[in-house]
Order: sequence, then structure tokens, then C-alpha cells
Amino acid sequence: MRILMVPALLAAMAVPAAAEKLSLSALSSYLNSLGTAAGKFTQINEDGTISTGRILIKRPGRVRFEYDPPEQALVVADGNSVGIIDPKSNTGTEAYPLHRTPLSIILAHNVDLTRTRMVTGHTSDDKTTTVRAQDPDNPEYGSIDLIFTGGPVELRQWVIHDGNGGQTTVILGDLTKGVRLSDEQFVIPGIGVSEVER
Repeated sequence: MRILMVPALLAAMAVPAAAEKLSLSALSSYLNSLGTAAGKFTQINEDGTISTGRILIKRPGRVRFEYDPPEQALVVADGNSVGIIDPKSNTGTEAYPLHRTPLSIILAHNVDLTRTRMVTGHTSDDKTTTVRAQDPDNPEYGSIDLIFTGGPVELRQWVIHDGNGGQTTVILGDLTKGVRLSDEQFVIPGIGVSEVER
């Protein structure tokens, strides 16, 4: 199912009146400078439902999505794997190799959007710059649309297109950068590294 953006959510994004298309090198530099950050997020799920929560980022490789009640779900990337913990599910903790997800592109140790075949789309609507990126060696893992504003450069939203044709949108609130985050906050509960298929 294709996801339609929620107009009210998009209108809430703070964007400048006009902006030039940001270069791939400038966007790469911004992502590489993003060490730690915390803030709120709104997620538009594949079925059209909306979730909210708190996001913690600790590059490289780590991100934590804490979902607000009544969901109480948790998604954690620990640098190697992505774990999905949903108390409403009977499957227990599910884990996948991080490098097989499009999210690994922005969590990489060195983001280089100028790499050959990394970017398959680079557009601007005079307010935002959108980049569609994929793993050039494994395009079957899916792609991610990164939406930025300028002055200064900020990542405002991303849309993950998985390898099965699904789509999930994450709209970021204002991120507080340079926050102190411990590695323990990015441990996947209930699963060992050896249990995740590489």
C-alpha cells in the first residue's frame, strides 16, 4: 500500500520560504557530523496508521525508537543488528542485520552520498532537498528517501522503501544534538548477536 503523507504533519515542519538544492557533499558532511541526537518522531506506518515516540541516535550504527503508549514497542539498532520488540506480538524479539536495511545508509561510519550508484534521485522543491539512496552493491535491500531543509542543514524526514515494496515514513521533530547517550541504551533486549543472520 502506498502511504499518503498527512498534510497537517507536513505543514508542521519548519521550512524556509525558499532554498537552493543542497549538494550531496554538504548532506554527507551533515550526516557525518551528527554524532548523538534525541527528539520526538511521528511515524506513518505501511497500513496508514500513525505512531509517535522518542528517537535516540548515536552514530555510527545505533538508533533507538521508543514508541508511545498504547503501543509500547521498541526498535533498537546496536551497530550490527536491528531488533524489534513488540509486547503485542507472540513472536518475541525479531532481529535483522543492520546492513540489510536502508537505515544503515545514514548510520554508516562514513556517509558518502557521492559514491557511485548510491543516490538514485536528488531533487528540490525550493523548500526541501530530497535524496533517494540505496546500497549500490545490494539494491534489493530497499532504499531510503532523505528529506532535508537548509540554513542550517537539518534532516527532517525519511521514507524507507523496503525490499518487499513496503513504505514507512518517519517525520522528525527538532533534534537536540550532542546529548550524552550510553551504549547500554542501544542493547537489543532478549537476543544475542549469534542469533541474528548475517
